[in-house]
Amino acid sequence: MKGVILAGGLGTRLYPLTKVTNKHLLPVYDRPMIFYPLETLVKAGIKDIMVITGGTSAGDFLRLLGNGKDFGLEHLTYAYQEGEKGIAHALALAEHFAGGEKIVVILGDNIIEKDISKEVQIFQKQKKGARILLKEVDEPQRFGVADIKDKKIVRIIEKPSVPPSKFAVTGIYMYDSKVFDFIKTLKPSNRGELEITDVNNRYIEIGEMTYGILDGWWTDAGTFTSLLRANMLVAKQRGSL
Repeated sequence: MKGVILAGGLGTRLYPLTKVTNKHLLPVYDRPMIFYPLETLVKAGIKDIMVITGGTSAGDFLRLLGNGKDFGLEHLTYAYQEGEKGIAHALALAEHFAGGEKIVVILGDNIIEKDISKEVQIFQKQKKGARILLKEVDEPQRFGVADIKDKKIVRIIEKPSVPPSKFAVTGIYMYDSKVFDFIKTLKPSNRGELEITDVNNRYIEIGEMTYGILDGWWTDAGTFTSLLRANMLVAKQRGSL
C-alpha cells in the first residue's frame, strides 16, 4: 500500500506566518509540521510515499526531507499542485504514483498521538472501497461531520450548523483506485475547489465506505488556535509540560 501526504495550499488562515513559507514547514514543538504525517505513515508500515505540495516553497520540502533517509525510506516522490483548487484536486496528482494500488492519504497538518497501523491493516483486508477515521470532538461544526445510523455512515456534512453527531472526519483517508475516477466527475464547490467530502460521499452512496475511531488525541494545525494546541499536545506528550 502506498501513502500520500497532501501539503499544498496557501495557508491563508495562518498569515502572516505563511507569507514566507508553506504552512506545513512551520514548527510544531521541536520539528517541522510535515514530519508528523510522514512519521504516521512510516509507523504504519508504509514506505512508498508521495508528498504533494504547492506555492512558492516547494523546493524547501526537498531540502528538508530529501529522499526520506532520516525516516528510514529509500526514496520520496514529490508532486506539485498549481493554485489552490482543493484537496481532491491535489490527490488527483497521485493517480500515476498509485498505479492502481490502495492508498492511505493524510493531510499535512494532521497530528495524532498514536499510530494507525491497526486501521491500515483493516483496510488492507477490505476488498474494495474506502475507509475513513473519525474522532469525537467538542466543536463538530468546524469540520466535516459523519451522520451515522445503524453503525454506518449515511452521509458526511461539511461544517454543519446543526451537526448530526460529534464525530468529525479526520484528515486520514484510505481509498481503492476508484477514487481517481470519482475525482474526475467532481465539479468545483462554491469555494471553487474540488472537495474531498464529495469523494467520500460517493463511496457512501455506493455502499463502500467503512470507518474507524481514531485512538488518542488528534488535531489539525491550520489555524492559530489549532497550531498552538498542536504544540501544547506534542510538548505534553514529550514530557516538557
